[in-house]
Amino acid sequence: MTTEPPIDAAAQRLYEADKASLWHPFTAMQSWLAEPDGDGRIIAAAEGFELIDTHGRRYIDGFASLWCNLHGHRVRPIDAAIRRQLDRVAHTTLLGHGSVPAIELAERLVRIAPAGLTKVFFGDSGAAAVEVAIKMAFQYYHNLGRPRRRFVALRQGYHGDTVGSVSVGGIETFHSLFRPLLFEATFADSPNPYYHPAGDKAAPAVLEQIDSILAAAPGEYCAVIVEPLIQAAAGMLTHPAGFLAGLRRLTQRHDVLLIADEVATGFGHTGKLFACQHEDVTPDLMCLGKALSGGYLPVSATLATQQVFDVFLAGPAEGRTFYHGHTFSGNALGCAAAVASVDLIFSSKLLESLPAKVELIRRRLAELAGHPHVGDVRQCGMMVGIDLVAECQRRRPFDPYRRVGASVCLQARRHGIITRPLGDVVVLMPAPAMDTQTLERLLDGVIATIKEFQFPAV
Repeated sequence: MTTEPPIDAAAQRLYEADKASLWHPFTAMQSWLAEPDGDGRIIAAAEGFELIDTHGRRYIDGFASLWCNLHGHRVRPIDAAIRRQLDRVAHTTLLGHGSVPAIELAERLVRIAPAGLTKVFFGDSGAAAVEVAIKMAFQYYHNLGRPRRRFVALRQGYHGDTVGSVSVGGIETFHSLFRPLLFEATFADSPNPYYHPAGDKAAPAVLEQIDSILAAAPGEYCAVIVEPLIQAAAGMLTHPAGFLAGLRRLTQRHDVLLIADEVATGFGHTGKLFACQHEDVTPDLMCLGKALSGGYLPVSATLATQQVFDVFLAGPAEGRTFYHGHTFSGNALGCAAAVASVDLIFSSKLLESLPAKVELIRRRLAELAGHPHVGDVRQCGMMVGIDLVAECQRRRPFDPYRRVGASVCLQARRHGIITRPLGDVVVLMPAPAMDTQTLERLLDGVIATIKEFQFPAV
């Protein structure tokens, strides 16, 4: 349990300055401003897999600092790589120039990605990587002389917050307000068995639905975009085995591209380096971000097959150039951090350590089976969603205004844990490199919090 030290003057000034100046993302600011200054609200430092607030209180980082931290905080090889790069150059443009760390990172990504992805286009956020993929897919068919403009996506999908990525997003809470700004996309159901009416037959039902969508409008769709294996921001909605491979076969049969958004799933989070590798799928375009740099700096990448790249190969006068880029694409410091992070995955034998951790999570969370307010526990590798409901048998949700998930996560801080809910789904997504002792402590605290929590009367 954490203690309650008195708030000192420096910490109090930071609390006040935060409320006076900052607008926090995905945060109801009236509630934020009304809440008392409390545990873990301002992070001042970190060490290993723990965050340290302005009072020196330590908390296990239970959601990998929004799913991007890979090896922990203050990791010496990554820190050293950034310092070495600072002694050379912090940033230069990739427009008309090369960059040593960008080249080195691109080489590594091509080497470790699903076979067939041979070209790397850098951006600075996961949403930027998705925007690149969307525009590449659109221009791919334009360059072929067969213009198309429509996309297929999944309901409850999330691909970022820029206008293009929101256009293929399917979470009404986040996206519905902005629909008048967006381009056309067609949405199929999520194949998660817990929520889909077809239950265990959700995967074939959704594949049939997508098949019908594509068959009804031949030559109109550029691509299908999917978060492979699990829709993270929707509350960790897992997909049945075989769905991704079935989707790959569908896109090939209908001659549309497959975009795999691995921004959240990449770099070990699903138990393999990339989620697509679970079903031996090579997409036409793959989006990476978050843990690409180990969670240190904003770096993203869109990987493309040689087939996609070759359609853009032409002289300047032929109009096939991909006119897209970001000022900080391939930033030298970010790429240096990412090179060090990728190398550390293999030198530390991170991937070999994952099966035991995945099994530990599965075994421990089985302790919540039969809890009257735990409707479902969904797990894909290191990614977990604990669905809290008012009534399990009828899967009746709590009134969202009660903010049960947020209250549970707030109470977890008493056990020295910081995580963040998605509605009334408690999300756990520890850094893949988290040691088993810390992981046990994290699971102890989450399980204890849910068992102790006084849920609202039904």
